[in-house]
Formats: sequence, C-alpha cells, structure tokens
Amino acid sequence: MENHDGEAISFGRSLIVPSVQELAKQSITKIAPRYVRQDHEKPFSLSSDDPSIPSVPVIDLHTLFATDSGSPTYSSELNNLHTAAKEWGFFQVINHGISESLLEDFKREVLNFFKLPFEEKKKLWQDEENHEGFGQLFVVSEDQKLDWCDMFYVTTLPHNLRNLQLFQKLPPILRFFSPSTNEINLEKYLFNNFGQICREKLEAYSMESKKLAKAILGQMAMALGIDPKEMRELFEDGVQSMRMNYYPPCPEPELALGFSHHSDADALTILYQLTATDGLQVRKDGKWVTVKPLPNALVVNIGDIMEIVSNGVYKSIEHRATVSNMERLSVATFYSSSMDTELGPSHSLVTKHNIANFRRVPLEDYFKGFFARKLEGKSFLDYMKTEERKETFI
Repeated sequence: MENHDGEAISFGRSLIVPSVQELAKQSITKIAPRYVRQDHEKPFSLSSDDPSIPSVPVIDLHTLFATDSGSPTYSSELNNLHTAAKEWGFFQVINHGISESLLEDFKREVLNFFKLPFEEKKKLWQDEENHEGFGQLFVVSEDQKLDWCDMFYVTTLPHNLRNLQLFQKLPPILRFFSPSTNEINLEKYLFNNFGQICREKLEAYSMESKKLAKAILGQMAMALGIDPKEMRELFEDGVQSMRMNYYPPCPEPELALGFSHHSDADALTILYQLTATDGLQVRKDGKWVTVKPLPNALVVNIGDIMEIVSNGVYKSIEHRATVSNMERLSVATFYSSSMDTELGPSHSLVTKHNIANFRRVPLEDYFKGFFARKLEGKSFLDYMKTEERKETFI
C-alpha cells in the first residue's frame, strides 16, 4: 500500500487466527473457550417487536436529493437526518440511488467469495504485517477472546492506497459455482479471466458507495451549518475500505459474539446486509436494539471521524454483531476524510461553539493509533478528546 507520495503505508496488523468458517464445518456442538465471552459480554435476547423498544430511524434520501432545498418537505427530512445522527448515530436509508441490479450482482459475488475452497482463500489471507485480507482485526494478544466471524478487509479508494498484490489475487466471477453440489468447477474457474469480473463488481459498488457517502455528508454539512467548501475539501478524495463479513452458524450462539461492541473509526459506514438474518445491534439508552434488515435498504452509521468533525454534535454509537444457528453475511463500506488532511473539529463549528472538543492529528496517525488497539467500545475516541478537553479548561 502506498500514500500519495508513493511511500508504503501500513495502518496496522492483527495476529493471525484460525478460520471460523472452517471450524464451523466440522459439525461441532461446543465452541472453543477462546470464543466464549465473559458473562457481562454475552449477548441476550431482546425482542425487536417489543413496543417499548424504539426502531432505528428510516431516512428517504430521494426527498433530500431531489426536492427543492427551500421546501417544507426537504426541511422536514433534513431535520429527520439531523435528529437521527444526533440521537441515534444509526439509520437506514431508502431510495438511496444504488440500483437493485448492482446490489444483487455484488451480493452474488460476495456470497460466492466466501464459498471458495479454503486452499484458495489461503492465498488471500492476512500476513503478519498487514491486516488486509481474510482473517480477523484487532487481535493483539494470544489470549484475547475471538469473534465468531471470518472477514475479508480491503482498502478500495483512493486507488494509490490499494494493496495491488491483494487485488490481483481476487477471484473471477463465480459463474461456474453450482449451488446444487456446493462445488466450483476449478478448471473453468482458473481460466475465466482471473480476477477481472469480480473486481469490476467490487469497483462499481465501491464507486456508488463513495458517491452516496459524499451526498449524505453534504446533507449533514447543511444540517450542521458547516461551510460546504470545507466539507468538500475534507471528503472529496476520502479513504474508503470494505469489510466483508461471514458469520457461520454457531452451535452455542448465547455464548459468542460475531463482532465485539465498538464504534467505527471512519466518518460514515454504509452497511449492506446480504441476508435477512438478524445480527446487527446498536446500543440505545443502555439497551441493545436489533436493526431489522429492510428490502433494498442500507444501514448508515456515524463514525468517530464524523463525531470529531461535528465537534461532538453527531455521535458515533457502539454496535455489535450477534450470531445464531443460521449464517449471516454483510458488507461494511467505510468512508473517511482524505489521507493528506488533518483530522479535527470543523473550523466552522469551532468558531460557532467557541470550543474545540477534540484535538487535531494527521489522519494517517489517527488510523495507525486506532488499528493498534484492541477493539473496545469508544475507547479510542475518548483518547482523542481527553487532552483537548484538559487544555480547554487550563
């Protein structure tokens, strides 16, 4: 991976761990102790049909993108977005502009990607010095609890930050996969224009996700009163990465987690839930609320960078993934500010608030600090604001 000056960048590393998907194939009835959570971490049942538990807001983006900004309809939906970002940090978006056909094509590629033979996946596994590829993130010690999940992580934009060796190893479209036999014709697979079509689908989804993230960020600038030029300069050529998640069926789902509770390091995350299986939960007023997948909707959440840029007006919220006796797949696309920017509160908002709640650091330093730690709630965001707040009260 290289930066804009052509120098190598590694945001972090994670210890190499076994494949959970391969472990689940062994028809086990008990999970290994390393996947068993402490009592205070274990998931618990929470009925999303309980009327006392609120639902994650739904935002109609067509109203924001295609309605006159002076109309009451636009103002009402912009206020809905603003409120969702302040009070939830999570919302689902409908009429988002990414075509159903592209979503279906990309979904098919990801589903089949995780059906590759393990020997093929090993060619795409993480190495000890870089967290990109198959594996898990944020594993910093040999005795750390592990998630019941395999993931594939890759930096997608800008192009000069891509791990080209990893991209060149991506498989072709798996048109020769047979659902009836659950096998791939490897002879045809290996001679099918290796990597090109799979990368084309990933490229198309990547670009549409970037377009959508920038459009939402533009609306947030309007709601926050941030100078639009400042917002454009921050996010025009933002860093984008993807995490493809496979949560295998778990024989003891009440003991494990698919993804530990955390907030995201980026500005905005766009989550595509590929299956209808419940699993994503957000922490709201001390309760874990399940985000039910809606047809053709995408889940958007505020990341730590956007909490910093908004000077604390918008909140990045802790969330986690639970597991069940059914498989679940999702793709999280993370969008951040440009690599050569300095991360800190918007100058427009600091002027307005007369206080900066977060310190300013180069984006590269921020990412390296985030990926070097064990994933644990919002601990890194707390680290980012502590010194600045101390200085404020001196």
